[in-house]
Amino acid sequence: MDTSVDYKKAEASARVRGRVFGVVKGVFLALWAVIVLFPFYWMVLTSVKSYSQYSSESVPKLFTLHPVFENYVSAFTEVPLARYLANTLIFAVGTTLIMLVVITLAAFAFARLQFRGKNAVFVFFLSLMMIPNELVIITNFVTITNMNLRNTFAGLILPSVTSVFYIYLLKENFEQIPDSLYYAAKVDGTSDFRYLWKVMLPISKPTMTTITILKVIECWNLYVWPRLITDDQNYYLVSNGIQEIRENGFGRENIPAMMAAVVVISVPLIVLFLIFRKQIMAGVSRGGLKQ
Repeated sequence: MDTSVDYKKAEASARVRGRVFGVVKGVFLALWAVIVLFPFYWMVLTSVKSYSQYSSESVPKLFTLHPVFENYVSAFTEVPLARYLANTLIFAVGTTLIMLVVITLAAFAFARLQFRGKNAVFVFFLSLMMIPNELVIITNFVTITNMNLRNTFAGLILPSVTSVFYIYLLKENFEQIPDSLYYAAKVDGTSDFRYLWKVMLPISKPTMTTITILKVIECWNLYVWPRLITDDQNYYLVSNGIQEIRENGFGRENIPAMMAAVVVISVPLIVLFLIFRKQIMAGVSRGGLKQ
């Protein structure tokens, strides 16, 4: 009898601790969400304030009763924001498509083909991940300049058409596919390329989707390289175009118009992430786990 009472007390105590932990965790996550989302809220709020309203606020207000949208109109009429968006779309799509071809072939070679020194070459590739990108920018700049590719989409795209990390991620995913499928395909006379296209890529679709989305986001946010390799406004991307807008467009003081332009630039990435967030998480987790 005493044992039964003690068990019920322990069970009730465990339920109470679980509820308390759930409440504490919920409060912490809610607080963290506010901290993370507040800059986005402030950006949108500022973008719907007129310049006079924003300038007259000695103490910034957390809301506005009279939102205006003239800043969004100015973002497309007073500065070439549409051109920056189009340039960035061309850069992101072109870079991502070429990179997918490169990393897919490289990952397939490391995962399935047998050649002398494969492990040594792969270790060398992985060691390149320890080199910061900033260290190779000067080399890339000199190379692109010597090739007369400054202020061209080719000059923007070429240094970003491969990624050691994505090769590693895709290779790990390819290696999860049973070897028996490959040997059966070879017995049937299937070429390596056909096996890759018909078997490996469909199975690895979640990881490929994740890599595609992450690369598009990376290209959209790229700043240093476009700023270095282009000085022609016709080839500006949104990342360095926003600085041009600030300096020669709206002016340094028209913060609401600047925020409107930033909102327009940010919306495509936010929408992309919200639509494909499950695929991103599934692809990363699947690529990093051995079955």
